[in-house]
Amino acid sequence: MKTDLFDFDLPRELIAQHPISPRDAARMLLVGDGRAGSGQRDGARQGNGLQDCTLRDLPDLLRPGDIMVFNDTKVIPGRLVGRRGEAKVEVTLHKAVGAGAWRAFAKPAKRLRPGDRLVFAEDFAADVAAKGEEGEVELRFGLEGPALFAVLERHGSAPLPPYIRRDDGPEAGDKADYQTIFARKEGAVAAPTAGLHFTPALLQALDERGIRRVTVTLHVGAGTFLPVKAEDARDHRMHSETGILSADAAEAIEAARRDGGRVVSVGTTSLRLLEAAADEDGRLRAFSGDIDLFILPGYRFKVIDLLLTNFHLPRSTLFMLVSAFAGLERMKAAYEHAKAAGYRFYSYGDSSLLQRADTA
Repeated sequence: MKTDLFDFDLPRELIAQHPISPRDAARMLLVGDGRAGSGQRDGARQGNGLQDCTLRDLPDLLRPGDIMVFNDTKVIPGRLVGRRGEAKVEVTLHKAVGAGAWRAFAKPAKRLRPGDRLVFAEDFAADVAAKGEEGEVELRFGLEGPALFAVLERHGSAPLPPYIRRDDGPEAGDKADYQTIFARKEGAVAAPTAGLHFTPALLQALDERGIRRVTVTLHVGAGTFLPVKAEDARDHRMHSETGILSADAAEAIEAARRDGGRVVSVGTTSLRLLEAAADEDGRLRAFSGDIDLFILPGYRFKVIDLLLTNFHLPRSTLFMLVSAFAGLERMKAAYEHAKAAGYRFYSYGDSSLLQRADTA
C-alpha cells in the first residue's frame, strides 16, 4: 500500500497556531451520508456526503443512548532543554518504560552515548541508559511518579507538535491550552486533540440530549507526529503507547451497545484503544497494556461507529486511520472541501465527525 496514496498539500496558513475561544466554537465537518443523528440541519449540506457544522451542533447530530468515549490522559510538560557538557540538547519524552525511565527523542542525538549525563537544571538531570534509532534514547531520571512530574512542572514545557511555532519560546497559556478538560491521569506527551473542543456547556447539552459518556486512558506519545517514511505504508513501525480500559468503562460501552446505542470515539486514541482491547467478536473487557495497533484501509472495525477527530498530517498514520474508517476517497474529498472552506488544521484546529464507511 503506497504511502503516496495518503499525501496531500496544505497551505501553511491553515495550520492553527492557537485554539479558538471558546473551544466549542470550532467548526466541525460531518463526513457521511448526512444521517449521523436524528437531527437534520438545512442549508449546510454539500450534496457530496459533507455537511458544515460546529461543535455546538454535536448533540443534535447524535442520538439519545449513544455513548461517547473520551481519553482522560493528562499531558505532562515533557519537553526539556539541557546540556551534555557544553552542548545543548533538546529532549521530548514519549513513553515511560520503567521506574524513573522514559524513552525520548533527543536533538541532536548523534553524539549521545549510554552513560552520558544530561543536565536540565541544578536539581534535575538524567542519564542516557540506551540509544535507539532515529534519535531515540532511553533516559533514567532517578525520580518517578509524582516526584518526577513535579520536577517536570518546574523545568519542562508543553510538548507542542513541531507545526505549532513558538519562535520566542513557550507561551504562558500553552500548558493550559494543550490540555483537555478530561485530563486526569498523567503520562501523555501529546494531547488527545479531539477532546480539546469540549466545554462544560457542551457536555451539559450532551447530557440533556441523553448521550452517555465514559473515559478511557491512552497515554499518547510523541511518535504520533512521526511521518511514515517507508515507501509501502505497511512497513512502518508504530511506537507503542500504554492504554487502560477499566472493567466499568468496558461494561458501560457494552451496555450502551446492547441498548442500541452507537459508540462515538472522541479521537483516534480512544478508537485505537477500544479496537485493540476488543476480542474477535468485538466484545470489550478490561484491558491494560501496550498498544501498537496500526490501522490501514482494509481494517475491519469491531467497536467504533462514529469518530470525532481533527484534521491530520499528510502521510501520517492518523490520516491512514481515518481513511480506513470513512474511506480514502471520501476523506480526500473532505480534506479538499475543508481547505477550500478555510477550516483550521491539526492539533489546535477544527474538527470532523466521521461516519464509518460500511454504515454510511
